[in-house]
Amino acid sequence: MVSIAPQVFDLLDYLIRNRERVVSKDDLISAVWNGRLVSDAALTTRLNAARSVIGDTGEKQRLIKTLPRKGFRFVAAVQEVQRPTVDPVGSPAHSGDAKHVPVSAPHLSIVVLPFANLGGDIEQDYFVDGVTENLTTDLSRISGSLVIGRHTAFTYKGKAVDLRQIGRELDVRYVLEGSVQRGGNRLRVNVQLVDAETGNHIWAERFDKAIADLFDMQDEIVSRLANMLRAQLIEVEARRAERSLHPNSMELYFQGRAYINKGVTPEYLAQARRFFERALALDPENIGALIGAASVDATIGGNYMTDNRAAHLAIAETNSIKALSMAPQHATAHLVLGGIEIATNRAAEGIKECEQALALDRNLADAYAHIGLAKYMLGRGAETEVHINDALRLSPRDIYAFRWLLYVGFAKVQLNADAEAVTWFRRSVEANRNLPSAHFGLAAALALLGSFDQAKAATKAGLALNPGFTIRRFRLGAASDNPTFLNKRKRIYEGMRLAGVPEG
Repeated sequence: MVSIAPQVFDLLDYLIRNRERVVSKDDLISAVWNGRLVSDAALTTRLNAARSVIGDTGEKQRLIKTLPRKGFRFVAAVQEVQRPTVDPVGSPAHSGDAKHVPVSAPHLSIVVLPFANLGGDIEQDYFVDGVTENLTTDLSRISGSLVIGRHTAFTYKGKAVDLRQIGRELDVRYVLEGSVQRGGNRLRVNVQLVDAETGNHIWAERFDKAIADLFDMQDEIVSRLANMLRAQLIEVEARRAERSLHPNSMELYFQGRAYINKGVTPEYLAQARRFFERALALDPENIGALIGAASVDATIGGNYMTDNRAAHLAIAETNSIKALSMAPQHATAHLVLGGIEIATNRAAEGIKECEQALALDRNLADAYAHIGLAKYMLGRGAETEVHINDALRLSPRDIYAFRWLLYVGFAKVQLNADAEAVTWFRRSVEANRNLPSAHFGLAAALALLGSFDQAKAATKAGLALNPGFTIRRFRLGAASDNPTFLNKRKRIYEGMRLAGVPEG
């Protein structure tokens, strides 16, 4: 007997019953998920699970064929066998009996309940419903997510609900609920994320802002919530996965993602790589894990952690292109590829990829930051701060904000604004102390200002995180041949020497 998750069974059953035709992605989502928003990664994961159950693979495709840009088809011969079902004591079950098997809800499955309008006026009601609808759409873009569609969620509007009961009814792990209250010229938004299995609160947030244009406020609130929830949900899923004795591919992916989110150190990146490799060994078409592996190599190559940076960036580019061949509309895959192009002297191409990522996911704040970095690489450091501020507006407490602040620091050195550079580098260090480049940038800027003791302390902190860093590695790893960029970069070499960074 083979144990099959309900959605995998339903997907396989639908393919077999419709084996005379090609089944589109939309057909599968409509039949199996019934009103939910499903990411490409979630669909691919369940499809691969169905293949695994019947002894097929994504590479061989002997039984389930993928037809590019068309859909899927079950191509094996099928023999139907009628067998009586048996009840627990061995007698045939009555035909009307239902068999209930307790199963865990799908990974990163969530419903956004209609936010409560505590003010009551009609204009605010439209605003509140818009927050709910847009947040539902934006959360569905998280890799591996399964989000209940807004039409289903709105059936709970205005009702006193038991969140655990909702979790059972909709087969989701998480419930997001919130409220909006208007008082004078201010608007207060409260949200909380709840574990639908236990009823325990996982995370809460409050926004309190002066009322301006309601539609602009709606966009800002949704963007900030979506970006914060990405990190929160991945962290919670990773903690769940740690308790699994036999983690599956998606559980391993979430654990790898959580390590990347902790910081840019060789230790964290090595841990992340191991999880992504294990995830891909179980499911070679796990798009999230493929992009995660690309991110690891891109980070190692782009942050001066190796003398063989070109090889790491080449591997990262191969994996990101492979991910895009499987999911052309995957915003994060475009973002990662854009970052790789920026790190390999193709800043203009990188900007285009980041713009494509934003066209697919308007809340991808990291894409704005990458564009800011690209402008620095093009010798246009005066423009960098504007793009970083765009990113911070969308996601002011983003898990990657420490990187964004670093980009402005280096841009300020390019502009000879060393005192401002120190401020930005310090903000980066305060946001996350696990970014070696921030400590080395701070050391260089402090030394250029003549603060040598503080500069040497910053160098010591950077070397503790990345002992192999040298000025030579930094110089040879220049990601642009732009004359302004290269000429101004000499100031950083000078500052690093004064700060005691090893020459190499």
